[in-house]
Amino acid sequence: MDRLTSMEVFVRAVDLGSFAAAAETLDLSAPMVGKHVRFLEERLGARLLNRTTRRQSLTDVGRAYYDRCRTILAETTAAEALAGDHLGEPSGRLRVTMPAHFGRRCVAPVLFGLAQRYPRLELELSFGDPIADLVQQGYDLAIRTGTLEDRSGIVARRIARQPMLLCAAPAYLERHGTPTGLDDLAQHQAILYGRAGWVRPWQFPQAGLPPLEIAPSGRLRFDDLDAMADAAVAGLGLSWLPAWLIRDRLRSGELAVVLPDQPPFLYDGYALWPQSPLLPLKVRVAVDELAKALPPLMA
Repeated sequence: MDRLTSMEVFVRAVDLGSFAAAAETLDLSAPMVGKHVRFLEERLGARLLNRTTRRQSLTDVGRAYYDRCRTILAETTAAEALAGDHLGEPSGRLRVTMPAHFGRRCVAPVLFGLAQRYPRLELELSFGDPIADLVQQGYDLAIRTGTLEDRSGIVARRIARQPMLLCAAPAYLERHGTPTGLDDLAQHQAILYGRAGWVRPWQFPQAGLPPLEIAPSGRLRFDDLDAMADAAVAGLGLSWLPAWLIRDRLRSGELAVVLPDQPPFLYDGYALWPQSPLLPLKVRVAVDELAKALPPLMA
């Protein structure tokens, strides 16, 4: 077996806490993860992990070896990035995690273009809203929207600003009336975005002041933006959605903008990556391309 590959497998198994989790992220079988770890243990003549059916823990030797492996793998990545910079072309595997809808509709097409332009670049994309631990789960890049938590060792760059529009079906507005101001919103049904008991408030800019937050009432809550747009088209209420998502529905007349004179709230999108002395070329090229391509898509 290749020693460097086995080190990567061992580190991933430790970071994720199980052979099964490491196997899933590395596209290996759990028995193969075990073989890599045993290969290292046999080479070193020492046990690295204590494993039971319920948990695993590092031995003293395993802890010291794990720390050295992390250093070696980081140096290897830096060396490969240096070589890539010399060649002037991004190469190798780029692992990116991103929100499902924003990622699929906006981010992924930009990365597909990079893959077409650079044949030595490999893409591994994960679509999901929970924030991943970039370092532990081995991601090169994460795309996230909204307010970011402070995270040590992570670099963030804003790459997009999504205008959020209040919209409804013309048929709904005919039946229930068209709001003429923010005070009117309380009289209308709302289609809301919610996840795990949390409901996203609607936000509206105010000159010289923090955005006004409105927590509308509504009997429809979704954790899927497309479903919210479909519910709005069906005439079930007002919804607050990103412009890029409803652009075609606005053009077709299925939806209309409510309070068009109200400035839209800009919902930020960020690229995040682990802090490193040398940013790999594949990450730098991807972030620069996203920062260039996404703003026109958001309008």
